[in-house]
Amino acid sequence: MFSGLMEGVSYPTIAGILLFASILVVAIRRRYFSSISDIPGPFLASFSVLWEVWSIIGGRIEFKTIALHEKLGYFVRISHNEVSVSHPEGIRKILLNPIRKADWYKVMALPDHRFQTPMSEVDPKIRVERARNVAAAYSLSHIIKFEPYVDGAISLLSKRLGELAAGGKPVEFDKWFNYMAFDVIGEVTFSNAFGFLESGKDLGGSIANSRVLTLYVTIAGFFYSLHKHTLGNPIVNKLNLMPQQHIFDTTKRAIQIRQKNPDVRNDMLSVWLQQLKEYPDRFKENDMYGVVNATVGAGADTVSASLQAFFYYMLRSPASFQRCREEIDEAQTEKDRPVPYNVARQLPYLQACLKETWRLHTPVALGLARVVPKEGLTIGGRFFEPGTKLSIHQWVIHRSKEFFGEDASEFNPSRWLEPRGQAMEQYYIPFGAGYNSCPGRNLAMLEVSKAASTLVRDFDIRQVDPKQSWTYECHFTAVPYGWPCYVTRRETS
Repeated sequence: MFSGLMEGVSYPTIAGILLFASILVVAIRRRYFSSISDIPGPFLASFSVLWEVWSIIGGRIEFKTIALHEKLGYFVRISHNEVSVSHPEGIRKILLNPIRKADWYKVMALPDHRFQTPMSEVDPKIRVERARNVAAAYSLSHIIKFEPYVDGAISLLSKRLGELAAGGKPVEFDKWFNYMAFDVIGEVTFSNAFGFLESGKDLGGSIANSRVLTLYVTIAGFFYSLHKHTLGNPIVNKLNLMPQQHIFDTTKRAIQIRQKNPDVRNDMLSVWLQQLKEYPDRFKENDMYGVVNATVGAGADTVSASLQAFFYYMLRSPASFQRCREEIDEAQTEKDRPVPYNVARQLPYLQACLKETWRLHTPVALGLARVVPKEGLTIGGRFFEPGTKLSIHQWVIHRSKEFFGEDASEFNPSRWLEPRGQAMEQYYIPFGAGYNSCPGRNLAMLEVSKAASTLVRDFDIRQVDPKQSWTYECHFTAVPYGWPCYVTRRETS
């Protein structure tokens, strides 16, 4: 009977029917017979990654996820095998617990899978080992040695802003903060600024391409096997087809030069070259290239986003801006030099403003996903089976009224100086938490604290159109653009 029905039907048609039937069976099984079928979420998320991927492409994954949690509660199904968690126990049981990261992180090996880093490693034990190999370069005691070079970049940024001010031209902070961030990263990593501030332009289209690369990497992480055999293939790397090729090329040249003359300066690369020499069995050349690329790639966008968010929110809170400026003025720093870090880090209101900035606009905009271990995991009385992905979305946590009060969506730096501030610390995770926290935190704190305090001290800033909102897309990072400002050098007595 079946053969009779199929008579005259072409093989491609039969193959198509079988493929559709297979997909339908998988979708039904995922939607109705999964261990997380009872957890509410968008329809597409019940049987695929389509809702999550489409929301990322649209650039609004953060507010969509926030809205879902406000409507549906602590647990939201955001893909067929992933649950976004906002329960008070979530951070402790997911991020502070040394459990395996989701395979999405594997895509962070750039430019291809040969260049593994602590960020791309999903096994917690191996990740800790990889981090140990590079940790000394990120320590505050080492980072503080770079302050003169950070000063040089901030001074050059101030000079460029002064030139724009004198010409009455508006400033695109997304460009200039990116220029500074890239040059600082180049200086502290391998004693070689990329030259963005000096030239005043986007060399090699690297910054423009970074948006393309960020979107690609964010989506490719969900389809890692496909990525590994296409743009993540070593052959493609040799063809120099990746976005931000100028950055990769500059990094490669700098490393090759330094290998011939390793004692030029005590920068990050010098530490890693020493590791390569002393521990060749556990730290190899590709590991070094990988961590340098990761430092450059992650360090610029996040700093640019942080500084933009700081001034965006401060301009909308004139009282906060004025109070911050008065605090900096009272510190009586030398006006012809950037504010020293040992001063900036001890200014309580400035630091409260920075914390509030990172709370409302965490540069990383994607949920931090982990895989439930073989013994399972219970959160808030709900048991999750092994293999289920659980993610903590920093934007969801940071805007939770349960954790930060009824004014959670408002910019209020004073919350950190009030008695309630101490209780909020456990839910403050802009740099992640646990074994996979951001290794570049010390450098980011130094760079952002110094640049923010120096510009507040030295410039009056106003938005060209105060009613114009900024624009940003939440991919892996959320880097704003499109809110030009006028700056004028401040008159001081």
